Amino acid sequence: MALAIQKTIQKQKVIVAEAGTGTGKTFAYLAPALLSGGKVIISTGTKTLQDQLFDRDIPTVRAALKAPVSVALLKGRANYVCHHHLANALVDGRLPTREDARYLQLIASFARRTQSGDRADLADVPESAGVWAHVTSTRENCLGSNCEHFDKCFVMRARKAALDADVVVVNHHLFFADVALRDEGVAELLPKCNTVIFDEAHQLPDTASLFFGERVSTSQLLDLARDARMEGIAGAKDFAALPEAALALEKAARDLRLARDEDAGRLTQKDIQDDEVFEDAINGACAKLSALFVLLDSQAERSEGLKLCRERAQELAQTIARWRNGDQAQDDNFVRWIEVFGSSLQLHATPLSIADVFRKQVTETSRSWVFTSATLSVNGDFKHYCGELGLDEAQTATWPSPFDFEHQALLYVPKAMPNPNTREYTAAVVKAALPVLMASEGRAFLLFTSLRAMREASELVREEFKARGLDYPVLTQGEGSRTELLDRFRALGNAVLVASQSFWEGVDVRGDALSVVVIDRLPFSPPDDPVLAARIDKMNREGRNAFMEYQVPQAVITLKQGAGRLIRDETDRGVLMICDPRLVDKPYGKRIWRSLPPMKRTRELAEVEAFFTEPRAARTQVSEGAAAA
Repeated sequence: MALAIQKTIQKQKVIVAEAGTGTGKTFAYLAPALLSGGKVIISTGTKTLQDQLFDRDIPTVRAALKAPVSVALLKGRANYVCHHHLANALVDGRLPTREDARYLQLIASFARRTQSGDRADLADVPESAGVWAHVTSTRENCLGSNCEHFDKCFVMRARKAALDADVVVVNHHLFFADVALRDEGVAELLPKCNTVIFDEAHQLPDTASLFFGERVSTSQLLDLARDARMEGIAGAKDFAALPEAALALEKAARDLRLARDEDAGRLTQKDIQDDEVFEDAINGACAKLSALFVLLDSQAERSEGLKLCRERAQELAQTIARWRNGDQAQDDNFVRWIEVFGSSLQLHATPLSIADVFRKQVTETSRSWVFTSATLSVNGDFKHYCGELGLDEAQTATWPSPFDFEHQALLYVPKAMPNPNTREYTAAVVKAALPVLMASEGRAFLLFTSLRAMREASELVREEFKARGLDYPVLTQGEGSRTELLDRFRALGNAVLVASQSFWEGVDVRGDALSVVVIDRLPFSPPDDPVLAARIDKMNREGRNAFMEYQVPQAVITLKQGAGRLIRDETDRGVLMICDPRLVDKPYGKRIWRSLPPMKRTRELAEVEAFFTEPRAARTQVSEGAAAA
């Protein structure tokens, strides 16, 4: 793999490289990258991998190769304390909670002594604390070179270090934000780069779709209202109308979120076209935004902060207008939809295909591109992945995992499972999983494709364990951060973790603590998802088979990620239990399981139980023999 990537870099080509768990793909791309002599950008899907590369993997490979390369870590703006917004927050003093007020003082002290300004270096303030929104900047509210703190800005220091470095480690969101800025003539990173390496590249199509589209949220309106009020206090104290208008916009933004009573969900623009409550709410938000813009326009010359707020108000108003009115020329290529979260609502315009625009990014410059992940192909076929990103000319290659899956793992599909769409399905999953959990003595992940099923299963598992007198600890996603839950899971040694999408990838538990992964159903995206529904409709209108060309490959790649949690080391052993009967009942099922690692397959519970008892007996005999010797 390293040799193939070295050739790609030398010839400035494109390679899509799938490498199974345990291949050592990180070292395989780092070695040629560090020896290449050019500037390299490495982009990851998660901050966890980003930190691992910078703190551990790159120093290891650099030392082994004695490669004299400089390395920089660059994160998004929200990860760095902003001196300007910190100063405003200290003056204003209005924070959501008393705890945030205490955190604010800790951040102020941290800002005085830190070199990096990276919030990850301040462990005393939780990542989820609301105060961070008050002391960090966004692209919209950064004053840039007009800021009085520009010379000591942590973001600018990090960007300068990245510009000077031979190797820069970023994440996908930051990479595409840089692409978007380049289209506006602002970006600095990409023009200087010779090689781009995407690790966790299976995430790229979704991330790129976000950045090549447009979105606006009630959170942005709230941020604007907050910043306008604070900039007014700092630069226009005598103008009482401004904070009043900011508070009016804040209320209108909250009303817009409350116009939809869902806790979470996705809706198409057409779904709400006859919703008078939503229409009144969005009209109200637009009116308050317009009123704030007029006042900001009258005061903009009094400070850079007020001028920037005026520009943001205008840009937000234009984006909302584009979303509401649409663009007839783009209607066939974009889907307009709404996403509802617990405390915010987002308006999206998402491209149905990013292939053309991404292909342009890849082909318009002379540089090499490496796309790598453990899950990019469907049974060795890269057509789906390359098609999504327009990588028609890319070389593709697969390096399978070196692990002995035939002896290390067992694929179990239980018999007599109901249709996954029936109400009793989740209860049937728990019932089928119980004897497996008893055989494995806990030590399991139960992964679900929806939060609703996850919550139901968590309650059922707890009830069944209590009824049967089983004392395996049950952990449920949401009871703590992902890191906290994983630390507890590893430490307990016999726990059962019930989780959903966020634990399907990027989770590494080695050893006996994880010996079973149960997946409730094949991870097909919900057919009522607005973006998926629009893409399916477009493909079917073009005479293509959207289910086989798009939905099945997407499900395969996601399933491979979930299945990849099981065997993480050459000594790991475990059972992968997929409860969905479609895996064996439907014609496409064979295509799906053939894409999984080559483990032995069974439908017999007795074989699962034997899998856990035989190795234990064998280990006991070995240890007794060693003791006798």
